Amino acid sequence: MATLEMQYRADPKGGKRLSALGFGCMRLPGSAEQREQLIVSAVEAGINYFDTAYLYPGSEAALGGILKKHGLRDKVYIADKLPHFKCKIGGDFERLFKESLDRLQTDYIDYYLIHNIGSREAWARLEGIGVREWIAEKKERGAIGQIGFSFHGKAGDFVPLLDAYDWDFSLIQYNYMNENYQAGTAGLEALHARGLAAIIMEPLLGGNLAQKLPAKARELFEQTVSGRSPAAWALKWLWDKPEVTVVLSGMKAMEQLTENIETVCDTPAGSLTQEERAVFGKVHEAIAGVYKIPCTGCDYCMPCPRGVNIPGCFTSYNTSDAMGWIAGISQYINATAILETGASGCTGCGACVKKCPQGIKILDRLKDVRRRLEPLPIRGAMAVARRFIK
Repeated sequence: MATLEMQYRADPKGGKRLSALGFGCMRLPGSAEQREQLIVSAVEAGINYFDTAYLYPGSEAALGGILKKHGLRDKVYIADKLPHFKCKIGGDFERLFKESLDRLQTDYIDYYLIHNIGSREAWARLEGIGVREWIAEKKERGAIGQIGFSFHGKAGDFVPLLDAYDWDFSLIQYNYMNENYQAGTAGLEALHARGLAAIIMEPLLGGNLAQKLPAKARELFEQTVSGRSPAAWALKWLWDKPEVTVVLSGMKAMEQLTENIETVCDTPAGSLTQEERAVFGKVHEAIAGVYKIPCTGCDYCMPCPRGVNIPGCFTSYNTSDAMGWIAGISQYINATAILETGASGCTGCGACVKKCPQGIKILDRLKDVRRRLEPLPIRGAMAVARRFIK
């Protein structure tokens, strides 16, 4: 790894030079020795963007302890996240922020995000308890460098939220199968147009674009001249785009770290050939070909009068069918804000049906989604979770 030259991309607003490969710390390896080896090796290889969150069990403390032990704090940028649903009064911002600082063993956070905020209305609630004033004070003191938000909401809610405040960056889910899901390509382009850094999460769709591809899709990658793994191909698709600033990868083994570094160093923006780009179109068709619901995520059916995230429901259903129930339910919980905008909210009014250019029998398909992704144990667990966060 020492002979490879890390690729860096500029944060358009902050001016910082960020490694195009970021280290996602949500699920660090269980062994303390493994965690330390990975993080130290990543820094030595030139990775300087590390993403954690208050809600990731043990992540802040592990990352902070390793950086402290090896004197690496000043060599990296830490991205951390505020769990906004825990903020009921203005004092909660300071309390939660201080807890994160203590765990990280630092007195500042370079990139701070409002975690999983999905709408302008949710942001307005935080404004009502003083979040603007709190952020301004923290930025003035240097305790927060850049301020942003992570997004898991409906496609139509991204730009209004983006324009509701003078943000510095955003963290969005994006990969070659999710161009029209959540923020999607339109959201990526909106960030670029506003001169904001775009940080990418779920580049491998929870690992499913690496390990659980349909056989036909895997064969298409294997037939290419480059011989890259499916995971490397998925990352190259992102780094080929100049609008992408950092791609997060939750690396759990040295083999993954090594392959990702080799890939990022070999993939500057615009480096894919037309032939290579065409492979993704074929792979997309191969994966979509096993989908039961032919939804393109065009959003013409939206907004639903009852708030159901129809495209999100269908995307999650298709993921569960093609890549397994666990992958689908994980995506469904995120896409529907813990089932708040899930298929069970449909009242059968039919307002969406006539708008669908694919002629999907939306009401029938939403019933399929509910049967598969909202069984009674899941509905009960999510009801408890909603009570907790409220």
